[in-house]
Amino acid sequence: MTERDGLKKRQIDSLDLKFHFGLLGAPLLLLLVTWLTFFNSSFDSALLLKLLLVSSIYTLGYSLSYYLHQGRLNRLWLHLQQIVHINNTTFELVNLSSHYKNEQAFLDALLKKAVSSIEGAEMGSIIRVDPDNQQLHFESAVGINIEKIRQVKFHLEQSFEFRLTEGRCDKVVVIDNIENINSHSSLTDAEQELLLTAPDCPIRSTLSSPIQIDGKLYAMINLDSSVTKAFGHYDRNLVSILTHEAENAIALYQKTRQIQTLANYDSLTSLYNRQRFEERLEHWTIKSHFGCFLILIDLDNLKQINDSGGHQAGDNALRLLARVLKRHWHEHQLVARYGGDEFIAICHGPLENIMADLAKIQQELDSETTKVHFSFGIAEYRNNWQQAFRTADIGMYDHKRSKQCA
Repeated sequence: MTERDGLKKRQIDSLDLKFHFGLLGAPLLLLLVTWLTFFNSSFDSALLLKLLLVSSIYTLGYSLSYYLHQGRLNRLWLHLQQIVHINNTTFELVNLSSHYKNEQAFLDALLKKAVSSIEGAEMGSIIRVDPDNQQLHFESAVGINIEKIRQVKFHLEQSFEFRLTEGRCDKVVVIDNIENINSHSSLTDAEQELLLTAPDCPIRSTLSSPIQIDGKLYAMINLDSSVTKAFGHYDRNLVSILTHEAENAIALYQKTRQIQTLANYDSLTSLYNRQRFEERLEHWTIKSHFGCFLILIDLDNLKQINDSGGHQAGDNALRLLARVLKRHWHEHQLVARYGGDEFIAICHGPLENIMADLAKIQQELDSETTKVHFSFGIAEYRNNWQQAFRTADIGMYDHKRSKQCA
């Protein structure tokens, strides 16, 4: 049983029969006693008719008042249900944020929930705002051809939100004639045609609301209908609540992703950190027909770079090596900064391919202005982490010593 069903079962929004009789009978009885006491001591048929007429009018008025009151309660109950649904929707999205591969996937899910939450909304879109130049681009869409509308290049000043709020972009606006308002914009005829033909059916009404994150305009969410004047004051208020919850959900999602990034990635190089590498290694699949190898890499000349150019130059050298490693060993391999100037990777073989990759990596580093050199050790990995690491570590130091003696 849901919370709503439990509340309904207790009938907190309705009155029982005894209470109705009390509200009807007590005033009528008081009226009868007052009439007999002050106006007429006899009880004739004319008086009875008058009392019946007054009683009928009172009963009719009471019934009408109760009907209107109950209707208002039902509307308030429906409004409460929609608000609870919106809150539950955004709460669910935030709790499942780790399931979305990126922010666009999260916004896609948010938009679908928003369209389903507002009665009358059939389609919708989220338009991102570039904070640097105020350019707009369509990030997500429901019921609209996203590839078509992404061809439209426009500025914040050309948006409904900007034009109808005189540049403040601080409230929900309702547009009842999309074609007419587009015709008065500075968009080209081709761009206006794209906006009209991209939806599955022609848009007649739109609710547009700004999404503010940390006091800055992050995006605008548009909810659309094929019906003219589909949205009223109530829908405007509901979308305002939805937008507020969406702002909280997006902000929490971003903070969650930032925390995950800090926990799993090295802040300097953006590679996996040691902890994340070892976690991923537990689920690494060995392909026996290719072989699997652990590679330990150590910079040879980081101290000299630091001494000659300062620690900023040393950080740049570490970033450079990380970028080159990522270009050659991408997501199909595991690559991490293991600590200090040590990097570690686990790759599928064959071994000669890995040796060729290492030669290309050093060759690419040699072409840079800052010369970065490294030593490495390789060990076959057979699900024995300690043994493979020890073997690769020994090999790396042997390689380093051999270069020093050369």
